[in-house]
This record gives sequence, C-alpha cells and structure tokens, in this order.
Amino acid sequence: MRQPVRCEGPDRRREADEGSGGRAVAVRAPGILERKVRQADRKAVGEVRRELRELLDRWAPPDGRAPADPEVAVLLTSELVTNALLHTEGGAVVTARVTDRLRVEVRDFAARRPEPRAPSAAGTSGRGLMLVRALADDWGIRPEGNGKCVWFELGGGGGPA
Repeated sequence: MRQPVRCEGPDRRREADEGSGGRAVAVRAPGILERKVRQADRKAVGEVRRELRELLDRWAPPDGRAPADPEVAVLLTSELVTNALLHTEGGAVVTARVTDRLRVEVRDFAARRPEPRAPSAAGTSGRGLMLVRALADDWGIRPEGNGKCVWFELGGGGGPA
C-alpha cells in the first residue's frame, strides 16, 4: 500500500465556478482543467479521461519532465469520477492542476465518506480507492460544504516514486 488516506480541513477548500454549466470545460489558466459532471452521465468518464490526457500533453514544465505518468493519472481520475457518479447524487466537479506535480480533485455533494474496502473476487466494485492508495504519491478526503473532495497527487518523473 502506497499511502494512507489523509484528511484535510476546510482551509484547503477551493470553490467551484458555478457558471461553467453541465458539460462545460473551464480552463482557468495553463495547467488547470475544471469540469462539471452531471449525475448518471457515464459517458462523461471517458470525456474526462480524454481531457486530462490533453491537459498533460499540453503541459511542458521547464525541466521537460512530465508531472505524472498519463496512464496512471487517467486510471486514478477515472476511478474517482466513477465512484462519485455511482455512489453519490448530484454529479461532481473534477479539477486537475499541473505544476511540477499533478493534483486531481473530485468534489461531490454527499457527505458520506468513502471507505477503502477489500473487493470480493466476483465483485465489480471496491477497487477504486485501493488503486488510488496503491498508485498515488499522496491522496486524501476533505469535507466540502455539503459534500466532500477526494483527491490524489502524482509527482514528477513519470509516476509514483
């Protein structure tokens, strides 16, 4: 296991821009992606993966090192967005920030905290947070108003150290 869950207080909170609309992608600055995902919009998971790949392809830090392995970043983002769509109501807001590290946050509107659990051999769920814990350099959950934010970070150099 890579990292235990880290809880953050509301002081790390970032407000989402409510004006971006249903499927709109708001690029705030170079290296930032923000996207709202509507509840039950399963095709949005693939769209978020594509948009994250595009963001990572566009971002070239001065030292030339990628902030994260794109495949790991896409996998973990896909897991968090899928969890938000399957286990909460009201959709989610996905934010990705690229600097010398990649930080992805998925905010939803359900206060219930996700708990990592061991998946059953025949089960189709229970692996998402296990993957995040194993592959992310850092991750956590923090309260967000009437919901929560599940986030992860990947460092530079092509993946977990």
